Amino acid sequence: MTVTNSLQEIRKKRKLSAAELAQRVGVSRQTIYAIEGGVFVPNTAVSLELSRVLDVTVEEIFSLTEQQTGEPVKADLLPIVQVNQGQPVRLCRMQGRLVAVPATFMPGYLPAADGIIESRKNASVLVKSPVSLPAQGERLILAGCDPALSLLQDALRPSAIEIVSVLAASRLALDWLKQGKIHVAGSHLLDHATGNYNVPIIRRLLPKASLRVITFAVWEQGLVVKRGNPKSIRSVADLARNGVTIVNREKGAGSRDLLDSSLRQLRIPFKRVKGYRSIATGHLEAAYAVAAGHADCCIASRSAARCFALDFVPLAVERFDLSFTKACLESTVARALIDVLHRSDFRKKLQFIAGYDTTHTGEVLV
Repeated sequence: MTVTNSLQEIRKKRKLSAAELAQRVGVSRQTIYAIEGGVFVPNTAVSLELSRVLDVTVEEIFSLTEQQTGEPVKADLLPIVQVNQGQPVRLCRMQGRLVAVPATFMPGYLPAADGIIESRKNASVLVKSPVSLPAQGERLILAGCDPALSLLQDALRPSAIEIVSVLAASRLALDWLKQGKIHVAGSHLLDHATGNYNVPIIRRLLPKASLRVITFAVWEQGLVVKRGNPKSIRSVADLARNGVTIVNREKGAGSRDLLDSSLRQLRIPFKRVKGYRSIATGHLEAAYAVAAGHADCCIASRSAARCFALDFVPLAVERFDLSFTKACLESTVARALIDVLHRSDFRKKLQFIAGYDTTHTGEVLV
């Protein structure tokens, strides 16, 4: 049995905002959003208080429905990695259709997953799941490469709001947003013609899309090197020296763009940089390659260097933004996410743990 509710409909009929209802009931606004999105079932006391404040019965707000599980369901596959039969996936809804996101593995642990792939045909998969399928608006797919997106996930967890975070280079994330495969894209791309980050490029890549672009944070990108910097790597020019090996990022990554533009300015051919064709996906994987001794240097965020106690030589200050479709902004999860960006405790965590500048966090750019 699954609990469904009509809370949002009743609240709007009473002309109450989520914040007003939360204040009257004595809960947070995120809790109201979580209940409305079907991702949190309140206890008896909260249910009775909602009933009293809204002047309806509990049964008018909440009801039980039967939901069949176990039968394979068809889903569009988000093509992050090569997938095979039996691979675990997360399931999310995008504009009424299911999207299967390959589950993220961590060494030593099974990934959180909703089911496994039973079969695949082109970009579609059949997924067998033992659990109830997520409701529309229950989860949000966020693609990007900022390691601190995990802090955003953690901040939303107490409200039972769930983000399925997908590691992706900036341009790939924006391509997926354009194709309607994800809800939110994270990017840090410099437009060299204007000197501005993200917005000019987003407008070129998605000229007809109705978007909202919001600042996540400002960070430092630079050269991540071994502790003590034994190769004395001080600038991008040093990457062309004999005896220096790098690990690069995939095409479309902001870090790759920074390296390529720096090499062009110095008139250094890419082929002179040993390891240029060696690819790591994401800031943390690149930094780990340095920590493990597979490379002497990579370009990544200062937060990635911190994770592995590596040294860092700053090259650029960049802005990481989140792009939402305006339709997505109407969802419970998106509203809760944006609320978190304005919370002082979340900003302090970004500052302390990731070392980010949060002066403009939550600022609407478009």
